[in-house]
Amino acid sequence: MSGEVLMDAGEGGVVRVTLRHAGRLNAMSRAMWRQLRAVFEGLQPRSDVRCVLIAGEGGAFCAGGDISEYPGFRFDATALRDFHENDVWGALNAMLLCDVPIVAQVSGACMGAGVEIASCCDIRIAGTSARFGAPIARLGFPMAPREAQLVAGAVGDVTARQMLLEAATFNAAEMLARGFLSRVVADDLVPAEAQGSAQRIAALAPQAARMNKQTLRALKMPLALDGNAPNAIKNIVFELPDPYAYADSAEHREGITAFLEKRAPLF
Repeated sequence: MSGEVLMDAGEGGVVRVTLRHAGRLNAMSRAMWRQLRAVFEGLQPRSDVRCVLIAGEGGAFCAGGDISEYPGFRFDATALRDFHENDVWGALNAMLLCDVPIVAQVSGACMGAGVEIASCCDIRIAGTSARFGAPIARLGFPMAPREAQLVAGAVGDVTARQMLLEAATFNAAEMLARGFLSRVVADDLVPAEAQGSAQRIAALAPQAARMNKQTLRALKMPLALDGNAPNAIKNIVFELPDPYAYADSAEHREGITAFLEKRAPLF
């Protein structure tokens, strides 16, 4: 069993995505990376989805990559590149390009691949016993460039350097103080807190949420491999559509009208 990524349609426009890899603390296999990409590429165009809640099954979020698979491809440069640039980055990029808000429900281990996945989320809620890190220096390899930029942008440069150079791990309180987590609650309250956040997001204007994500994404400059020079890396900037094209939209009109009429909006 190489693990799987499950998707369940919830109520009120909230979709739940679950990382499941029994006996491996939901470590990501190559198959799971590909499934994660397919899930988020499928969610992006769906107008009925207002929020995605992603969690790990059982007592862990994701303990990293499935190391048992590594001897099969990590020792060949071409295969290693394919793994990071297609399997891993393909999934992470699909999450980053998803305009639907994403809430991470983090319990237990959140290491390596888990930190990368959580870094793609908009709201991160963790239990007090959650642990975070990317101790891959102990395995003798660095983090791939785009993955490192993603993590450093989310956890901060100082924390990323400690994770990668010292193989340091951090508890939830430390990651909250360092700005990575939105909030920390008792372990048994994490599911309800994450679900509540997702429901609050889903109750708000979906068009505005998507446009906010597009704007925030455009403010960043993610790394991209130059197709004309396979070993070169360049910076690219996302181009925004007209940021004021929503002016005459029904959602915009409803939000303003409802406020003036002192009633709840119907989005």
